[in-house]
Amino acid sequence: MKKNVIISWSSGKDSTLTLERLVESDEYHVVGLYTTFVRDEVPFQATPIEVLDLQSELLGLPLIKIELPEVFPSNEIYQSSIVNALQKSDLRIDAVAFGDMFRNGIAEYRKSYIEPAGWECVFPLMGQSSTDLAMEIIQRGIQTLVVTVDGQSLTKRYCGQWYDRAFLESLPESADPCGENGEFHTLVTETASFNGKIALTLTHIETGERFSYQRYIAKRLPKESF
Repeated sequence: MKKNVIISWSSGKDSTLTLERLVESDEYHVVGLYTTFVRDEVPFQATPIEVLDLQSELLGLPLIKIELPEVFPSNEIYQSSIVNALQKSDLRIDAVAFGDMFRNGIAEYRKSYIEPAGWECVFPLMGQSSTDLAMEIIQRGIQTLVVTVDGQSLTKRYCGQWYDRAFLESLPESADPCGENGEFHTLVTETASFNGKIALTLTHIETGERFSYQRYIAKRLPKESF
């Protein structure tokens, strides 16, 4: 019997690679996605909730949407919001999967509130080389746009670029190839598990004091249209 797993979904490449690996797993069965959002956007990616709905439709998986009062709520509010939403869902859940890569204490933090609820914590990417994971993302054909750039790490010219070999080669040596230190965040528009893809019309780059965001218009395209 495979374990039913739900995936923490950010809309980006790490959660997508996590999904693809679990879809191929003999141990887990993906039953859904969940995301947290603030004011109709996923923090950091700044992905509008309606775009996550498009991804959910393309995957044929339910998306549990959990609204937070602010980007950095207290641990108590953050953890209880997630656990309560998953418990109240109609899904039978045995495990919760995350796309975290670094062994920096994040796994222990996740386990501290997931395991007491009776679920296993799954980290398919944990402890693996960022360079190897970056190449796997590209080789799998996971189409990914860089939608957020941290100005303390990269210039805003990286915003709106496609995540490919040319992008990786252009990164400064100080930047992690997967942006795992927060250098950049991404949006996936196409992957093997999508029944179709998301077409983007890029509009403008919104630049704040620190972060730059690629804004766009997103449209779902069924497979038969391309």
